[in-house]
Amino acid sequence: MTRAGGDPRQITLLPPDAAAVIHLVRENLRVLRELVQRHEIPWLDAAGEGVTIRSPADVAAYLGPEMAELGQEQLRVVLLNTKNQIVGCELVYQGGINSIGVRVADCYREAVRVGAAAIVLVHNHPTQDPTPSPEDVRLTADVASAGTLLGIELLDHLVIGGERHVSLRERGLYAPPAAAP
Repeated sequence: MTRAGGDPRQITLLPPDAAAVIHLVRENLRVLRELVQRHEIPWLDAAGEGVTIRSPADVAAYLGPEMAELGQEQLRVVLLNTKNQIVGCELVYQGGINSIGVRVADCYREAVRVGAAAIVLVHNHPTQDPTPSPEDVRLTADVASAGTLLGIELLDHLVIGGERHVSLRERGLYAPPAAAP
């Protein structure tokens, strides 16, 4: 028997290491709760349930606060149902300072599993410049082609750089197959 969290009034039957881990987890949860309340971070709700995506700005508001200041590139896939409501968001890759290697199949793995109707690719540029690279445009085209075969539409690809974002669709660098002329 040990004292929980060092409090002499609380006794636990857990081994000392387990009690220490539980105390740390509780403390981390308390800090996270305070951060969410202080900064009203929308992406920390239950996988974004109830969040409807109507524009690239909605996606940027959903993931931007989390991805804007990352020191490494990350590629995430926002999973949407037929009403463009978020049903999940998956980290697909984490790379180096200025590049990531991506397998197109990995962009759809979770979308297929949950039966998503559409996806939005989102990645960050640690340089804070959200200008899409030629590789970003090429990846978008490859992912869209695979999505056509799978019946899961790629709606857009956003690049987040600091407080700014760029939509490849809005820039005319990508048109979904259904919206293509």
